[in-house]
This record gives sequence, structure tokens and C-alpha cells, in this order.
Amino acid sequence: MSELRLQKILSTAGVSSRRAAERLIVEGRVSVNGRTATELGTKADPEHDDIRVDGRRIRPPARRLYILLNKPRGYITSRSDPHQRPTVLDLLREGGVREYVYPVGRLDYDSEGLLLLTSDGDLAARLTHPRHEIAREYEAQVRGVPDRHDLERLERGIVIDGRRTAPAQAAVRKVFEKSGGEQAILSLVIHEGRNRQIRKMCDAIGHPVVRLRRVRIGPIADARLKPGRFRELTPGELSALRKAVLSDRADSPRSGSGARSR
Repeated sequence: MSELRLQKILSTAGVSSRRAAERLIVEGRVSVNGRTATELGTKADPEHDDIRVDGRRIRPPARRLYILLNKPRGYITSRSDPHQRPTVLDLLREGGVREYVYPVGRLDYDSEGLLLLTSDGDLAARLTHPRHEIAREYEAQVRGVPDRHDLERLERGIVIDGRRTAPAQAAVRKVFEKSGGEQAILSLVIHEGRNRQIRKMCDAIGHPVVRLRRVRIGPIADARLKPGRFRELTPGELSALRKAVLSDRADSPRSGSGARSR
């Protein structure tokens, strides 16, 4: 095999995305044949060179894994946690997955729903890059019932942390009574991955989130996958996901009021 850039080798091996691999290199955490590599242009032969990250030898994966997990609440979307809280990787290990995979994007500790994990660094980088704007659909249980004006604010974009959110889709799916007053289930489709974005958007319109669940990532959805369970993507799902990241924009929000179903 010919020599490749280190960040390409690390992403292909499932260590991290290319962008994260660049940080590993700059931080001096990558070595080639015993020498620390800190230059982003460094190349190596993954078949013959001894390439290590934090002392651990990296080898090209025998096959690439694409896993869909229904993350329960109370799990960290990370490979490890300094506070010893359970992680999504614990769920995979309990289910017999031994290959090196990492999460694509994040779900908060208190959030639940669909999460992709893969050893394919290139696809992970495309899925998380803002240029591709992959749609992510959430069901948010909120206090009170947002009115038409609230939904329009969500759709136009709301300033959080000093920056306006991109246009979204919003609709009320269900209204019900709880002790303490009415609550609603909102369907929200966003194309960003900002920190606690859905929760902050709902806080901004005065309807804080009680429970949050992601139900779709681009073309991938599975209403039958139970919390804590996972499966590999089908060839058809993988093909659809790749097509989504190659398009200019996946599932662009439609114009119009959020009060209508979409």
C-alpha cells in the first residue's frame, strides 16, 4: 500500500474523524515508527509502519462497521467518561461488539434516541460537517403548548449563545394533561448539531423540554428499535446515507407555518 496522510489513516482506521485526527497530530499524540509526528503533512504506510495514538498501535479495520443504536437516557455519548458514568460504548461491548467504533455526533446524557456509531472516519466527517446539513428529527415533550407564533419563531431561527439557529421545521404532534398543567409533543427537524440546541430553542420560547428523543438521522429511522438495543445498518440504509451526504442539502425545511404537518 502506498503512503497516505496520517489523518486519512486514522479516520479510515476508525480512530476519529479527519478533523479530530489533525488535532491528535498537532497535540503530539501520534507516532510513526517510534517518532512523534506533529506535522499535518506527515505520511505513512498503514500496512508496514508502526502507527500509534497515545501508545496504542493502529491497524486498518478488517471491515467497516455502521451501527444504529437507540440510546437510553443516562448514558454518555463518548468512548469513556472521567466520572465513570456509563457510555454508549458500554452498551455495544455488552452486546458483543469488540471493534473500534466511535459516535457520530452526540446526544446529551438526559436525551435518548437514534445514534450512529462507525469505524468509517470519512463518512463520519461528512455526516457532521455543516456543509451537508443532514436533517435530524426530534420528538420533544415540552411544558405547555406552543402556539403558532412560537412555532414560527422556531422555524425562522432563534438566537442562542449569541448566534441565530438555522431554519427548522416545527409542529405540535400531541397535547395532553399532566399534573401541573398541559404538555405537548413537538416534532422538530434541525440541520445543525449545536450543544443542547433543541433544549435551548424550547427554553427561548418559554416551553422547556421535559423529555427529548431523536427519531431520525437523515434517511435513517427505526421505530421498532428498543432503547439500549442496536443493529448494523442495512446495505440500503448505508447507500441512502451516503447519497444524503453527497447531496447539496438533505431534507431542506419547507417554507410555511410550523402548525401544518409535514
